[in-house]
Amino acid sequence: MYLPRRNAEELVLEALQSVRRLIGLEVAFISEFREGRRVFRYVDSLLEDPPIRVGASDPLEDSFCQRVVDGRLPELMQDAARVAEARTLPVTAALPVGAHLSVPIRLSDGRIYGTFCCFSRRPDDSLGEREVKTLRCFADMTARFIEEQVIEEGRRRDLLVRYAGVLDGERFATVYQPIVRLPDRTVVGHEALTRFVDEPVRAPDIWFNEAAEIGLQARLEAAAIEKALRGLARLPQQTYLSLNASPQTLLSGVLEPVLGTHPFERLILEVTEHASVDDYSIIARAIEPLRKRGLRIAVDDAGAGFASFRHILRLQPDVIKLDNSLIRQIDSTRQYRALAAAVQRFAEQTGSTVVAEGVETEAVLRVLLDLGVGHAQGYLLGRPRPLDDPPEPRG
Repeated sequence: MYLPRRNAEELVLEALQSVRRLIGLEVAFISEFREGRRVFRYVDSLLEDPPIRVGASDPLEDSFCQRVVDGRLPELMQDAARVAEARTLPVTAALPVGAHLSVPIRLSDGRIYGTFCCFSRRPDDSLGEREVKTLRCFADMTARFIEEQVIEEGRRRDLLVRYAGVLDGERFATVYQPIVRLPDRTVVGHEALTRFVDEPVRAPDIWFNEAAEIGLQARLEAAAIEKALRGLARLPQQTYLSLNASPQTLLSGVLEPVLGTHPFERLILEVTEHASVDDYSIIARAIEPLRKRGLRIAVDDAGAGFASFRHILRLQPDVIKLDNSLIRQIDSTRQYRALAAAVQRFAEQTGSTVVAEGVETEAVLRVLLDLGVGHAQGYLLGRPRPLDDPPEPRG
């Protein structure tokens, strides 16, 4: 069964507390062997000032843990001062170390992750093989939880390397999809969309969601916007450019420097939500200085879920974009037509403009015109393309 990272950590800490209390020693800890050092990952202690701290480390060769794993020290020492090999380590007398138990933590592929240890400053001659078996049992149990974390940490490291390459090498491209005024089919704007060139080939949303997982969402979105803005001067002067940003990126403070001195009156910022927003007032305050400079705000994915309607009510956008999942069935589904009509009436009363996304058929186009929706984008009206590509002939 999959356990979220936080729950796994709680279970490991509970195991530490349980085994320390069960065996009756002062300190229990789990160490990781990493690059020649022993790193303390989890610590439980009844001491007010424990001698070790989470995140601290020391040379692996100078530790009890290494000597237990390679057999120079036994797993159980009732009194470390009576063991010749332990006396060679300064910490034995300095701490001092009295009773000490330690067993390896082995992952499923046989690798040694580190050790599960308990110790007290006083000797304890009552400890025996039963306590060693108890410690091994807990070590085997926690190894399963730790392995999930090791796999996840490895995945995150791989993602960090991948996205560092994507950002440093600017390994993505911008394509521009026309936004059309429907009554006369005039292009009034373009939405800038990002396409990634690295393998594996995946939808852009997956790339941005992964970047969010590793704390690089704002950097990646800002880099995509910066690249898209390079094409603004090549677009017809009477058209606008629509850019995508998440609330998290808006709040990060990276957008204003990226937007710089570009003509804000030609820009629309589409706010997308892929994570919950707890306080819209913070977002509204972050947007306000940009709006005062002429930037317009659009809410994306309207009709795709309740979150998009919260966006509309709280952010009071200039543009409302009807989601393509709604538009593609609007000619065949009465409920979708009713929803689109309601959004259109709302926009008329609040001074917003509705843009329908995902228009692919003339039948859909006719329904939109009947509903009074005046702007749209989609394959029927123009596919996303680089600015260097010639425009598609209208059929």
